[in-house]
Amino acid sequence: MTDLLHTRTDGPEDGPVLVMLGSLGSTLDMWEPNVPALAEHFRVVRMDHLGHGSSPVPPGPYTMQRLAEAALATLDSLDLDRVLWCGLSLGGMVGMYLGSEHPDRIARLVLCCTSAAFPDLSVWRQRIEAVEAGGTTSIAPAVVERWYTAEWAGQHPDVVKRAVGWVSDSSDAGYKACCEAIEVWDHRDRLGAVTAPTLVIAGDEDLATPVEPHARTIAAGIPGAHLEVLHGGHLATMQSAEETNRLLVDHFG
Repeated sequence: MTDLLHTRTDGPEDGPVLVMLGSLGSTLDMWEPNVPALAEHFRVVRMDHLGHGSSPVPPGPYTMQRLAEAALATLDSLDLDRVLWCGLSLGGMVGMYLGSEHPDRIARLVLCCTSAAFPDLSVWRQRIEAVEAGGTTSIAPAVVERWYTAEWAGQHPDVVKRAVGWVSDSSDAGYKACCEAIEVWDHRDRLGAVTAPTLVIAGDEDLATPVEPHARTIAAGIPGAHLEVLHGGHLATMQSAEETNRLLVDHFG
């Protein structure tokens, strides 16, 4: 049986369903700056990745297909067929996979601060080795340092502290297994199969998945995709939450 992901739902029960899946190392709490505004328009279903938050931690390694199948099984368990999808980073990769391999399940798609492939895979091998050596606690501060711009982080130390906790509290095994899925991820030749109307959102100071080449590769590869660049680091949806919310409401209608 496929593992079911931990979810939290906000907004009207009869509203259009918007699924939100976040970054490696985060929990569904990363969407808190976005949910109040979005829940006025949508039934917002947030998910924790396998090995993250309150979701189960099956043995690794994982693949993007397995992460996507867990999301699909969770949607099935909630009787949700065709949904709106907003994914950031790893959540965006799962969204890309669903958009090309299960297009009947994705009505409209938003891909935030994510990538269809990483040119330098050594980054992920080093991350895996660091987690093997010292666990997620050892990498948490450095990971979160890339999530926000330095100025914004200095003004929001409570947010940064909480985010470090998300990474630190992630299962070592689950985090590593998700890294292994990203390490072999290359979806560039499948972008053309995505049929859902797609908005790509990037952060202008995102060091993890910068606009060039990541966001532009996705926007160029998905037919009709539109790119918007916001101010922020890797979690630009938190840092520029108001602008993100406006873009999502406009795109999802």
